[in-house]
Amino acid sequence: MALSKDIKKEILQDLIAKLKESKGVVLTDYQGMNVSQISSLRNELREKKVEFKIVKNTLMEKASEELNVEDLTKDLIGCTAIAFSGEDGVAPARLLKEYFKKNKIDLKVKSGLIDGRVFSSEKIMEIASLPSKDVLIAQMINGVKSPLYSLVFVLQGPLKGLIYTLEAVRKQKEAKAS
Repeated sequence: MALSKDIKKEILQDLIAKLKESKGVVLTDYQGMNVSQISSLRNELREKKVEFKIVKNTLMEKASEELNVEDLTKDLIGCTAIAFSGEDGVAPARLLKEYFKKNKIDLKVKSGLIDGRVFSSEKIMEIASLPSKDVLIAQMINGVKSPLYSLVFVLQGPLKGLIYTLEAVRKQKEAKAS
């Protein structure tokens, strides 16, 4: 069933608005997935505050032209679905990768948009492999903290040596006094 012009305009405006406010967008191919798998994917993504929609390529191309990110839609062929995230720019890529791996479905990412920059499918997959922001922050803190602990340990050595020497001198003086 064909969509009327008014409905297409409404969908286009909604798509443009979501692209503007999203920090992360991933265009993927959903071919080979059945309806229950798509519903399951939508539900999992919704729990993580990521929206998953099936879009027409022509509407996606018009929306990307409107936002001057034509590179996002240069490889649009076949079935296209889009995952949006307003909070975490990497979340759509990471969550899609995890879902497709868990369900043994071949993931075909077409392109992505993270914080206003367009990325190829290869780069999106690399980014999806990175740990989450919280894990990276924890690793960085650990990297800074570890040398500090080593420094404290090294600085304690001479101080302990001084204390042992003073204790030995005290015992020696006590022995002489008695």
